[in-house]
Amino acid sequence: MAINWFLYKFLVKIKKMNQLILITSKYFIILFNKCKYSLLLINEQASVIHFSLKIFYPVLFGFLILMPLSCEKVQDTPVPNVPVDFVINLNIVNELTVSGNSVFFPRYGYSGVIVYCELPGSYYAFDATCTYEVSRSCVVKNEGVLATCPCCGSQFVLLGSAYPSEGPATMPLKQYHVSIVNNFEIRVYN
Repeated sequence: MAINWFLYKFLVKIKKMNQLILITSKYFIILFNKCKYSLLLINEQASVIHFSLKIFYPVLFGFLILMPLSCEKVQDTPVPNVPVDFVINLNIVNELTVSGNSVFFPRYGYSGVIVYCELPGSYYAFDATCTYEVSRSCVVKNEGVLATCPCCGSQFVLLGSAYPSEGPATMPLKQYHVSIVNNFEIRVYN
């Protein structure tokens, strides 16, 4: 919110500055109308100002367009938000060192967390709650790259964003952040 207020104030100042430049340039053109040399200087300055504004506005427009895209994506999900923050030791849970494997951690998330190893060093974490049957009793069962809901039969592909591949579910599983702490630990958090 503070950034938007700052940008608003900045744009208001730029607009006032542009109006001041236009008024000033018109004043100089009228004042030095008889002198061709002075008029030429003013036109050159106006061209420089116009050229700088041609560069400034696209840069500002690009900034305003890219700024919302740089923010974290808000995931619409019916799964309630619960705090998740735990570390997995890959020396103990060595199934996650093999590509295509997934492991269920029942004590975390809303109904547990499934961590999937795409490649060694590339992991995904999802809440094990089905997005169609949102209940702690409808925990999706993971088998490698697939997770299946025993209540509604929806099947989710754990690659990328865990979108449903079949069944009545239309939304992907709730995803958590995963970061590599060191060579043998990963952190799952929201």
